Amino acid sequence: MNKPRHITAKPLSVLLGKVFNEAFEKQGFASRELVTRWAEIAGADVAAHSEPLKIQWPRPVEGQPQEPATLILRVEGPMALEIQHTSDVILERVNRFLGWNAVGRIALRQAPLTRKSAAPAAKGPDPASVAKVAAELTAVEDDDLRAALARLGASIKRN
Repeated sequence: MNKPRHITAKPLSVLLGKVFNEAFEKQGFASRELVTRWAEIAGADVAAHSEPLKIQWPRPVEGQPQEPATLILRVEGPMALEIQHTSDVILERVNRFLGWNAVGRIALRQAPLTRKSAAPAAKGPDPASVAKVAAELTAVEDDDLRAALARLGASIKRN
């Protein structure tokens, strides 16, 4: 009789990694990290208004060295000019991330970005309800802990 195996759950990224890699390879990306880590590579200011679409590799010519690729960025309208002016810095950062001079130029496509904007920050609890809960926490001696517990209690009562 076979012993039951220890079953472990695999992360979704492991299960779908191959599928995602194939999709990114069709767009010319050797790995998906250039897209998923764009904010780290290009900087927060540039990444807030742009996203990499694809990398176009020129056809190799026999007997000639391989020419660098073109990184195509989707850019929000008015920021295109600013990103064009900083393209040398972006190229340097991308090539440093890739580890070699893979990208030689940047082409911009003006269009709305596909990613969704960040969810609005949740409002904190009402200061009056925080003060009311804090008044009930007389047994807590530490002021910072009392304040944190009061905010937590007011948030729980609100929901």
